[in-house]
Amino acid sequence: MTLALTACGGAAEGDDSSGGGAEGEDVTLSVTTFNEFGYEDLFEEYEELNDNITIEHNKIDTAENARDSLRNSLGAGQGASDIEPIEVDWLAEFQQYPDRFEDLTDPELEDRWLDWKNEDAVLEDGRLIGYGTDSGPQAVCYRADLFEEAGLPTDREEVAEFLGDSWEDYFAAGREFVAESDSAWYSGSDNIWQGMINQVEVPYQNEEGEIIADTNTEVKDLYDQLLEASVEDELSAGLAQWSGDWSDAFQREETFATMMCPGWMLGIIEGNAAEVEGWDIANTFPGGGGNWGGSYLTVPSQGENIEEAKELAAWLTAPEQQLKAFDVVGAFPSTTEALESDELLSATNEFFNDAPTGEILAERAEAVETQPLKGTEYLTINVAIQDAINRVDVDGIDDPDASWEKFVNDMEALR
Repeated sequence: MTLALTACGGAAEGDDSSGGGAEGEDVTLSVTTFNEFGYEDLFEEYEELNDNITIEHNKIDTAENARDSLRNSLGAGQGASDIEPIEVDWLAEFQQYPDRFEDLTDPELEDRWLDWKNEDAVLEDGRLIGYGTDSGPQAVCYRADLFEEAGLPTDREEVAEFLGDSWEDYFAAGREFVAESDSAWYSGSDNIWQGMINQVEVPYQNEEGEIIADTNTEVKDLYDQLLEASVEDELSAGLAQWSGDWSDAFQREETFATMMCPGWMLGIIEGNAAEVEGWDIANTFPGGGGNWGGSYLTVPSQGENIEEAKELAAWLTAPEQQLKAFDVVGAFPSTTEALESDELLSATNEFFNDAPTGEILAERAEAVETQPLKGTEYLTINVAIQDAINRVDVDGIDDPDASWEKFVNDMEALR
């Protein structure tokens, strides 16, 4: 695919042809998203504001499938939507192909986003290839009803204290819970791994791009700690995140009690757990703080409506629209104006027991101290180590040592 991307597709860098229709001409814009961006109502609003625009929404189920789709379209030189999302974990991978994306630099938008959010999408030559959508400060979502059945506190502040400040505290709380419940502490190790690895400053590749994942003792220690809690202490439900079994489990009586919860996860939980009562959110996170996810909207150069796509991408990521997406699916804003707004800080979520989600996630954002260095192979490596974890926790086909050795072999093959 690297060879295909090098050889095929897209306008060359510096080609200023944009295609598209003249002002006022009817234009159809295609937009791809994955999971839940909360854009459905926004698309309708934009069409009402722009009589000549029709939006076709291509909603892909997972980020990984969206990545594969974009890779294939860029490699073939056709098939990409006018606006394509890129998740932060694979941003560096696509930055290797700058000629496949339009420069979105706009002096009027320079101060729109948090500095780190915007800077991640700026190339070495100063071109901007993505407008920031959401960010992913994490709290802990929990089932208050399952806590109550286990004789544990249910009030948000008391739960935050019970969960503690470290991963050791969180796993200890889980052992206390499973001793009194038929449910698991969390859905699966892959959900917890995302919270843990996003607190490691240099996890998988160093600044020179060299793969260090299998020799990094910090990564190996977290792997061992997690699988000991998941398998030996039986804290995990053994479900692979995003699988059908995982989605179905939200409706079962014997399920799981906690989840690592960036803002965008709120909408996913609500969608899977419709009519299930008991979900709440605690203003705490093991290890202090962490950011999981957040995406960008890009405009591939192969599109026929470049200028119209840029305008829509800018509108979708404006503070006003980010606040609306947060209200719908919990996608936490990355624009400074939205983060400081009374609308955000006073926001509550009815499904999560009217929790003050805006205030909680804003405080969780302030607790984020580390953004992992994410190289070009970050997503590939993260998938490989999650596969190693799931061979033990989900599939039960390996012990931790044997599965780690397979991961080491994967890294050798990747070098």
